[in-house]
Amino acid sequence: MNIILLSGGSGKRLWPLSNDIRSKQFIKIFKTPDGEYESMVQRVYRQIKTVDPDASVTIATSKSQVSSIHNQLGENVGISVETCRRDTFPSIVLASAYLHYVKGVKLDEAVVVCPVDPYVSDDYFHSLNMLCELAQKSTANLCLMGINPTYPSEKYGYIMPASKDNVSKVESFKEKPDAATAQNYIDNGGLWNGGVFAYKLGYVLNRAHELIDFTDYADLFSKFETLTKISFDYAVVEHEQDIAVLRFNGEWSDLGTWNTLSEAMEENSVGNVRFDKSCENVHAINELGIPILAMGLKDVVITASPDGILVSDKEKSSYIKPYVDEIDQQIMFAEKSWGSYRVLEVEKESLTVKVCLNPNHMMNYHSHDRRDEVWTVISGSGKTIVDGMEQLIKPGDVITMAAGCKHTVIAGKDGLQLIEVQLGSEISVNDKHKYELPL
Repeated sequence: MNIILLSGGSGKRLWPLSNDIRSKQFIKIFKTPDGEYESMVQRVYRQIKTVDPDASVTIATSKSQVSSIHNQLGENVGISVETCRRDTFPSIVLASAYLHYVKGVKLDEAVVVCPVDPYVSDDYFHSLNMLCELAQKSTANLCLMGINPTYPSEKYGYIMPASKDNVSKVESFKEKPDAATAQNYIDNGGLWNGGVFAYKLGYVLNRAHELIDFTDYADLFSKFETLTKISFDYAVVEHEQDIAVLRFNGEWSDLGTWNTLSEAMEENSVGNVRFDKSCENVHAINELGIPILAMGLKDVVITASPDGILVSDKEKSSYIKPYVDEIDQQIMFAEKSWGSYRVLEVEKESLTVKVCLNPNHMMNYHSHDRRDEVWTVISGSGKTIVDGMEQLIKPGDVITMAAGCKHTVIAGKDGLQLIEVQLGSEISVNDKHKYELPL
């Protein structure tokens, strides 16, 4: 099974745990069978591989998410990198071109596309397998998954099938309705449109060539920033008459707000949290090193991260986005392909950061034009390379790099933690030059 997972958005409705770099799908709040915590993307990837160990997974995403994906899923997962946001049609076309021109997937092979962050059971992925087989064998050009509604939702569009069979021709599509209209759709057999569909690779690439002038993946990638922003629905679905829908009757949720996310949590708290006995239906997630104590609260969500603290009535939490849009501050936590960093203190001409490198991982070999840096090793071991000179490091060692100095740090088998102090009048994430390591 070839699967394209769409991983976009900043997930601001799940602030302060999500931001422009750390989208909601990377928040680790779900317990694994061995008692550890995993994110939405880790959970979905694990479920796919459980149902189909041979599944080929490609994640279509922006370049800002690549480090988080590598950090959580490893280096072997396929990634179709978008240089900017151009909506779902350009994203899916680029990923389809990646599969064909780079990975060698044949034009007559079926591909399944779905979001990266649904909260589902394994039966969902069995249905994805069925959808893939349907697209491979059916005469329909597009095969959609229609989700059996559990309530008259105003959040989703609706698919109206021509019959009540498990697989049916699609009669029409309906835009997001009000509650009364949604109930009418459901009474008439309507299904939620969860953005899950399958097609033969050549079908979408042929449509892409009709709308975009490109020759292969490399050419399309070079032109990506110039592509028109348009959804897959508008570019493809609305122009296609031959569409089939497969019914899905299992558990499904998109967990787009703190209210819906807390319903999926196996525990009421993650991190250092205490509730008194009078708290009812309260969920808390704490990523800070200090304790949270909640008393006498009901139907409340509490979240604390280096980026901020949210205390909200659960129903009101779905209206968070406009308030978060008004917050303008530096990103305080981010995952990288080599580990993670957390900003500890921001001053006018200095920035103090805690850096955690995963075992046997390294930063890029790089330099800065407008800032000096000082590293103090606090745990683990490894080595630095500074202007080509190697040095073994251990806790207590201090390494100083002046502006313009090329440098990197490499963690040993137990990982490495250090405190990085950046000094300069113009400290910016854009002040960075990357180099090849000297032989």
